Amino acid sequence: MFFSKKKSILGVDIGTANIKIAQITHGEKTVLDTYGIVNTEYQLGGKNDKLAVEQMAGILQTLMQKAGVTANRCVISFPNSSVFTSVFQLPKMKESELGPAVEYEAKKYVPLALSEVDLSWTTIGDASIPADSLKILLTAVPKQITANYKKVFNLAGLDPEVGEIEALALIRSLIGNVPINCVIIDIGARSTGLNIIENGFLRLSRNLNIGGDTITDKIAQALNISVFRAEQFKKDFGVSQSAFIPDTIRPILNIIKNEVKQLLTIYESQNIKVEKILLVGGGTNMPGILDFFGDLKVKVELGDPLRSVAYSQSLEPVLKRYALSLPIAIGLSLRNE
Repeated sequence: MFFSKKKSILGVDIGTANIKIAQITHGEKTVLDTYGIVNTEYQLGGKNDKLAVEQMAGILQTLMQKAGVTANRCVISFPNSSVFTSVFQLPKMKESELGPAVEYEAKKYVPLALSEVDLSWTTIGDASIPADSLKILLTAVPKQITANYKKVFNLAGLDPEVGEIEALALIRSLIGNVPINCVIIDIGARSTGLNIIENGFLRLSRNLNIGGDTITDKIAQALNISVFRAEQFKKDFGVSQSAFIPDTIRPILNIIKNEVKQLLTIYESQNIKVEKILLVGGGTNMPGILDFFGDLKVKVELGDPLRSVAYSQSLEPVLKRYALSLPIAIGLSLRNE
């Protein structure tokens, strides 16, 4: 008799304002065991900040305990704001020659000395490029940020197996292996990620320093109310036409929309048809958000990170409320390699 070996892994998404986790067990089915979200005022920047590291490790440990996490293996994400990402082509060459060639090319794209960053790269399978070429996805993370993350997870009792950029986790949870052309808009608390996906692979990633908190602050200022009440107004009224709040919200969302329009223009200039736009992130939990982006002449949907996982039906009522905040954490834990 043969027994399948089940493996559980934790995805940890440390954002600009909160930490999200998702534990998945890989077996005959891919099962979402548990998840958790917690706000945090501490951010892991590029400095050696012992207090922030210890505080964040304590918050993460408490979140894991309350969520009933049993895995100590984890996959982690580095926020877009901390990572330099580029996609470029190289002539096809021997494996032994590829590493030095990528490092030489990286100097054009990374604004820091290569000695100051942890550099990683992977080849992307893409039928659209010439047979004698390779498409390379390059990522570079400042070494101090990597060191800070290692300290946090060590203190929290976790064993990080790999770190990757948010966009790859989003693709894994929202698209899977479907060779689709789309744009993923991830509206977080303090930043928004715009990701161009071509044939199911990341082509370009941009980061805007605005998010859900920016909208909340604008509502609070316009109505002279507390941030707490402004947050509730945002969730209740959003950008629906019947509310008086949209005049405050629209200029912020228009910044995002205009950036997306530019990305769509890039697609069109190369005769690439965009099939859909996917919206995720806690900042998308607003009435009328789909209609607001509806004039982009491309189908707009809310992303569904639960599409690829099974889960207990008892979790569904609450899980559905927070699903839009979990695509990165779920995508990280879906990495079964």
